[in-house]
Amino acid sequence: MKVLAILGVSLMMALGGGAAQAGDAVKGKKVFKKCKACHALKAGKKKVGPSLHGIMGKEAAKMKGFKYSKAMKKSGVTWDEATLDKFLTKPKKFMKGTKMSFAGLKKEADRANVIAYIMEAAK
Repeated sequence: MKVLAILGVSLMMALGGGAAQAGDAVKGKKVFKKCKACHALKAGKKKVGPSLHGIMGKEAAKMKGFKYSKAMKKSGVTWDEATLDKFLTKPKKFMKGTKMSFAGLKKEADRANVIAYIMEAAK
């Protein structure tokens, strides 16, 4: 049974582990400085953008108290390492019609690090 669990986790990491698997949360805190003007990690605290608290595993545009774009509401996206990585690469390309004006993070390491930080800090 343990062997199956280990194989399952290994397979998930290999196939869909996403950028955050290799990310460094300490470095991600520095990258998050680009995000914190618009996003908070504290539950219920909205800014220009919604709070990112508890975002992992949640469907997009479902947190109460924020007016999301129609595109975000209709996206059907569930936030995980892979979807965040794609979104943060070029938000407007990933989700046409999003209100997020951020151009994106070009460096894969920056995306991995900020995702690791969000996962750790916004639990």
